[in-house]
Amino acid sequence: MPSVRHTAEDPTDVAFGGADCAQYSGVVTVVFVTGMSGTGKSAALGELARRGHLVVDTDYGAYAEDVPSSDAGDRQQLWREDRIEALLDEPREGVLFISGCVSNQAKFYPRFDAVVLLAAPPDVILERVASRGSNAFGKREAERNRILDDLAKVEPLLRAGATAEIDTRAPLEEVADALERIAAQR
Repeated sequence: MPSVRHTAEDPTDVAFGGADCAQYSGVVTVVFVTGMSGTGKSAALGELARRGHLVVDTDYGAYAEDVPSSDAGDRQQLWREDRIEALLDEPREGVLFISGCVSNQAKFYPRFDAVVLLAAPPDVILERVASRGSNAFGKREAERNRILDDLAKVEPLLRAGATAEIDTRAPLEEVADALERIAAQR
């Protein structure tokens, strides 16, 4: 079973019993899955989709845009707030799992039932990004250095806003099980 650390003020806020997808019927739950590149967000959402859950990876589908940052010539990804609002306002039943990692995501934290940080040690992350075929980011040395820099600077901010954290060194099925348990308790 993956290590799940509760980051909410009340550690009993999330209980971990067996998840039964049928119990989601008629209940709208939105779980935001975040983490640094290579922590397994896309893989976890893929497994949840395979299990029949509605998932949205905000790296795709024009939910985010590349904009200039305040740093000299750098660029950053931001959510298109109109698209995220529309996604969250859409009527639905069940659980919606959304993933992403952008600078303006905290603005939407009040709209999420849970904010789950996926995390792994730097060596695991670098190995994953070097070998993955689904995303080219992290193949170049400059990108790998950025990942390490983001782990030091950005991941602590993500951790501070998370309601739970999952160590993704666990098998993918166990990570998805943990996400379903979090959703079931919301």
